[in-house]
Parts: sequence; C-alpha cells; structure tokens
Amino acid sequence: MKGKMLIVSAPSGSGKSTIVQWLMKEHPELKLYFSISCTSRAPRGTEQNGVEYFFLTPDEFKTKIKNDEFLEYEEVYENRFYGTLKQQVENQRAIGQNVVFDVDVKGGVNIKKYYGDEALSLFIQPPSVEELRRRLEGRGTDTAEAIEQRLAKAEYELTFASQFDKIIVNDDLEKAKQEALRIVKDFLG
Repeated sequence: MKGKMLIVSAPSGSGKSTIVQWLMKEHPELKLYFSISCTSRAPRGTEQNGVEYFFLTPDEFKTKIKNDEFLEYEEVYENRFYGTLKQQVENQRAIGQNVVFDVDVKGGVNIKKYYGDEALSLFIQPPSVEELRRRLEGRGTDTAEAIEQRLAKAEYELTFASQFDKIIVNDDLEKAKQEALRIVKDFLG
C-alpha cells in the first residue's frame, strides 16, 4: 500500500516537534517516517548523508531547482538551501511509509497544494502570542532580541492557519497529542 503524507507546521515554540516525535515514537503502528530533506550546508557533528539530510553543494541544489525536482525549498541565507525532493518522498511512499513533513508554514501550504487529498495538513497553534512568549523565554535558549524576532515571525505564520486542513490549539500538551493522534488515525484509515 502506498504511504500517505502528514504535513505539520507551526510557529516556533508551539509544540509541533514534541507532538510529531511523540506520534512517531509512541505509535509505531502509524508507520510515520520523516521525509529526508536536502541542504547545502555542511554536515554537523555526527550527521550522515541520507540519514538526517542529503548534503548537496549550492550548485547541485540550484541544478535540482532548475530541473523542478523539489516539492518545496527555501534559500534561508545566501547559498544556504533546504528542500524536499519529490523523488525521495515517492520512494518512501512506495515502500509503505507515511511521510511526515515537519516544515514551516509556507512549505506546508506548498506541499498540500501539490498533493491535495493525499496529504493531511495540521497547524499546531499556541493558545496566544503571550503564551508563546512565555514558552520561548522559559526555554532559556534565545536572546531577548531573538525572542522578539521569533514572535514577529509567529504572528505572520499564524495568518496561514486557515490554509491547513486541521488546527490544533496546544493549550494543554496531553490534550493536543491525543487530538493529533485521533486526527492522524482517521486520515490514515
């Protein structure tokens, strides 16, 4: 059976990665596997080509863009690209994997447009921007300036919520996990 696709997007600090990792770890029956993206940055630490990412040179990345090989991509900084290859997703689906995209809102909207009903798009929403601020400050990993930048970006990203199939408000993590599980199970059938 060909795998389906699950797109999950959210502003930073909304709990997206926590929910996705919980679904993948605690519910192996869902057969969820991350799409392996490409990047033009160098591997970090113990990262391996074809495991965490496919590592390409900027020129290789640009050639693939020109050949329309990407489902979605973004140039984050000059010559620093990230993207998802159409063929990689199809390879994963062909072996029955349900492919998970943990992507920014623009990427999520683009993937949904491409795959339509074959993909389920979830938007994880914080209860409020104030709560998001509290969470980001509580992490203790960002400067005040970085938090302000993330919050400004979050306000922009929240405007995309209506373009997703389902919105899960993460005001209670356990409740949000259960809601995500129910929605994903219904979609996968």
